[in-house]
Parts: sequence; C-alpha cells; structure tokens
Amino acid sequence: MNFKKALVAVPLSLSLLIPGGLAFADDHAETPKVDTPAVELRADLDRMFSEHAYLAITAMRKGANGEKDFDQAVQALNGNTEDLTKAITSVYGEDAGKQFNEMWSNHIGFFVDYVKATANEDEAAKKEALDNLSTYKEEFATFLSNATEGKLPQDGLAEGLGTHAEQLITAFDAYVAGDYEKAYETQSDAMEHMYMPSKGLASAIVNQFPEKFDNTKAVTKAADLRSRLDFLLSEHFALAQQAMQNGADGAEEFDANVKVLNENTEEISQTIASVYGEEGGQKFKELWSSHIGYFVDYVKATGAEDEAAKEEALKELDQYRTDFSEFMATATEGGVKADTLAQGLQTHVDQLVGTFDAYVAGDYEQTWSSAREGYAHMFTPAKLFSSAIVTQFPDKFAGMPEMPETGMGGMSDSASLNWFIWTAPLFILAGAYAVRRKVSAE
Repeated sequence: MNFKKALVAVPLSLSLLIPGGLAFADDHAETPKVDTPAVELRADLDRMFSEHAYLAITAMRKGANGEKDFDQAVQALNGNTEDLTKAITSVYGEDAGKQFNEMWSNHIGFFVDYVKATANEDEAAKKEALDNLSTYKEEFATFLSNATEGKLPQDGLAEGLGTHAEQLITAFDAYVAGDYEKAYETQSDAMEHMYMPSKGLASAIVNQFPEKFDNTKAVTKAADLRSRLDFLLSEHFALAQQAMQNGADGAEEFDANVKVLNENTEEISQTIASVYGEEGGQKFKELWSSHIGYFVDYVKATGAEDEAAKEEALKELDQYRTDFSEFMATATEGGVKADTLAQGLQTHVDQLVGTFDAYVAGDYEQTWSSAREGYAHMFTPAKLFSSAIVTQFPDKFAGMPEMPETGMGGMSDSASLNWFIWTAPLFILAGAYAVRRKVSAE
C-alpha cells in the first residue's frame, strides 16, 4: 500500500543511518522536531531492539511448546538480527558488523540452549547457558564501549545486558511454570527496557559523528515523547497479534495476554488524557478498546467458521477507522490528517488480520512476515502523533531533558531511571494541556 511504502520504517542503510546533507532544524531551535536525523536514528534502534525482545520471548515460548511455527518465529528473530547488523555495519564498517552479528547471534543461541535444557530438565545445561550469557554480556559491553569510543560506559552496558538476559529468562520461566500473568508482564518490561540501549547507542553515535546528523541530538524532550509512543503502539501490535493466535488456539495464557493488552490501552489512554484532558482520554479509550473488540470478534467468527460474522467485524473496523481518524484530526487541530490516518489504520487492520489468517491457514512464513511488517508499521503513527503534539505545544517540548544520558541501564538504577524516562513526557504533556485549556478559556 502507498501509505505503508511511504512511511513504514525499513531496515537501516548507510544513507539512512548517517544522512549527510539533510536540512533539519536543530534541537535547540524554537520549533522542536521529532524527525531530525538523530531522532530518526533513535526511532529505528527503538524498533529493532524492542522487536528483538518481542520475537525472542515469543520464540522461546513456541520452542517450549513445540509449536508448528517455531522455525518461522526463529527466522523472524534472525531477520531482526540482520537488520541490527546492517545498522552497526553502516556506522562502524564490515568488520565491526561481523563481530556484532557473531556475538548477538551467540546470545540468542544461549537462550535457545536454556529452552532446550528446560525441556530436558537438565539443570547443569541450564546453568551452562546462564554462564554463557554472563560471559557474553561482558564481551558485548566491551565491544560496544570500544566502538563508541567510551561514550557508552562498559560497566553500565554490562549491567543493562544482564537486566535484558534476566528479563527474558524470567518471562520464560514464568511461562513454563504456568504463571502467565507474570510472563506477559515481564515481556512488557523486557520490551520497554530495550528502549534504553536504543537511546544510549543513538546518543553515542550522534555524539561521535555530529556532522553526519546535522548536529542534532537523539535525546530531546520531543524525542522522548516519540520514543514513548513508539513503545506503547508497537507493544499494542505485539500483544494483539499474540492474543489473536492464543484465541485461535484456545491457549490457557489468553486471559493473561489480554490483561496486559488492556493495560497497554490504559497507558496509551492516560498519555492522550494528559494532553487533551480526561474527556479526550476517555473518548480515545472507548475507540481504541472497541477496535480491539472487533479483532476479538473476528477471531471468534473464524473459529466458528462464520463468514458473515467475519465480514461484520471487518465492517466495524472500517467504521472505527473513520471515527478514530476524525477524533485524532480534531484533537490535533489538523496536525494529523484524517484521510492519511485512515489509510494507515487500514494497513494496521490488514496486517493484524493478515498475520492471523496466515496463522490459521498454516502459512507460517507469511504469518511472521506480516507480523514483522505490522510491528514496524506502528512506529509510523507514533511519529505522526508525536509530531502533531509537539507542533501544537512547541514550548513544552523545546530543548533537552534534565537527566543525564545513560547507556543500557542496569538493575541498581533502573527503577529511578525508568520512572524519569517514561513519566517525564507525561508531566510535560500535562503542562501542555493546562496551557491549552487556559488559552481556550480566554
């Protein structure tokens, strides 16, 4: 589709990752931007690092269950690794890219070893896999710290990599133990955590090569807003895709999956409310929740082989596209164009329905190809919405956050750091909303 071809994020190339000669506004200019070269780099790394966590956890579960699409899920995970490798290669060269690929692939292999050892009830093999992951984190931290000329501190990187490994193992162990709520809550934490390395690495790269990014910065108030929406909207797709599969399979984990999907809806709605007020947030929540319900209707109709009910669900989704697009266009005072958003929402519907239909039909390659496209697509509305909000309230998003930049983040400081990273935009947005209400009242 034209919308998808024009706007969906694609694997990074040299010209995208180091875009010389482009005329973008500086982060310190009067009008803040969410589409500077540096912020685009951060958004692409947001996508790839978070998708890694989503695909790795999914593949581990499917491996434990012996599911038919396990191989294709692993292929999707390998595709993500290739995208990350291209990004590193485009900055640091072929040798560094090969070294990255080898280490990154190895750490995925260690998770696979842990899954196999769990299935075999082999405690020694499980320990060996964990030991290998511990060694990997030190080696990989050294690699990235050296590559960034120390701009990413090795100790902080190693700590953050340890958090990543711990979260994936915790999510998997909880799943195997039947604690599905903990499994999906930890998946959410693991995906969110990966926005820290994307933030840290993007900042380090643009600080190394400032002229290649027109001296813009990856960590700004505007960039933080876009990154927050990157997480929430892409997680929505991941959870919805998983829920639709679980619904079709009658899986025990379905309720826990849907619970976390609903929590995601709450978080997005709260973000909207912090800008446009409680009434706006409630209207958003009603619309957003309804479209999730229509996907559930489609799953149920598929299970019942009820073609009429499937068509009805698609019609409801079509009406939702119109209603939601008009809501966002009005809220953003035309910053989001209703027709453009409606077209993008059709892509979202097509991708979720497409990956589900392919799964039900047993076409697992198409399942995971569509899943990856759908996940990447959600970074488009994140950019669209954040750009419109920043344009509406430029004074509130000008400049840099006050907190110092960090690398991967670690266990000791993760609570306070995560609190700042994810709640700072909400305080900013709340202030923006207060200003808007005051102006409207005058």
